[in-house]
Amino acid sequence: MTDLTQEQVQQILQGISIPPQPQIMVDLQMEQMSPSCSIENIARLIGQDIGLAGSILKTVNSPFYGLSNKITSINQAVNLLGVNSVINLVNGLSIRGELSDDQIVALGKFWDSSMEVAMASAVIAKQIGFPSPDEAYTLGLFHNCGIPLLMMRFDNYPETMVNAYNREQERIIDVENDSIHTNHAVVGYYVGKSWNLPAYLCQAIHEHHSIEKVFANESPDPNKKTLLAILKMAEHICGTHRILGNCDVDHEWNRIEEALLIYVGMSEYDFSSLEQQIQEMGLGGGDYYC
Repeated sequence: MTDLTQEQVQQILQGISIPPQPQIMVDLQMEQMSPSCSIENIARLIGQDIGLAGSILKTVNSPFYGLSNKITSINQAVNLLGVNSVINLVNGLSIRGELSDDQIVALGKFWDSSMEVAMASAVIAKQIGFPSPDEAYTLGLFHNCGIPLLMMRFDNYPETMVNAYNREQERIIDVENDSIHTNHAVVGYYVGKSWNLPAYLCQAIHEHHSIEKVFANESPDPNKKTLLAILKMAEHICGTHRILGNCDVDHEWNRIEEALLIYVGMSEYDFSSLEQQIQEMGLGGGDYYC
């Protein structure tokens, strides 16, 4: 991918931001007013919202703070910024984050899906011994961050997404490219860059619907490969194909399952057991959206 200059990225993203969930904003305001207000509770609430979490990571990873390594943990970012700075950021976002009722309904599935995939990713990371469950959670939360921007930009995007998930052999992003001349993985990549996420997480966002290509290449960073494997398992278990694509069959998973499970050293039986464990935690399935 050809890197855009910072000016070009800003032009692409100018005037668009992922609005925070209204209910999360209410919960954060209630937490601020509580006598027992704690930074742990604030971090937990922010970790449930893509727009808020992205803004917090963007701030803590900015040159102003001069950190030698980029932060990927939302809890760590909130603790570094402190309660007052975080509350100021949240209050600033709430001013421009007002949504119409129709937009709230349209984005509801996206918000719920992202949260479930993030939580399932953290569980899977721990199960397979990946050393950074926080990174898996962050990728799970942010991987589809291009979707709400495209949803607000193109009226036909929800129909495009359903069409894309229902194609048996074509990549989801190829169908999007044909319809709207861009796709949520590319947009998500530049959103991630604007949020100052580490380069490998931005690349994982960009490549999360190009798994065959990633796993056929021997050279890519094994850390990124493992993160993508965790993400695709979480997406399948959480029924993203049903929630966002209104599709009973996960065509993408059927194409990549064998190579992916071999890579993580997991049998089909092991994966079925993991899937059952995660669903028993109240995550996954996606049937309640059908």
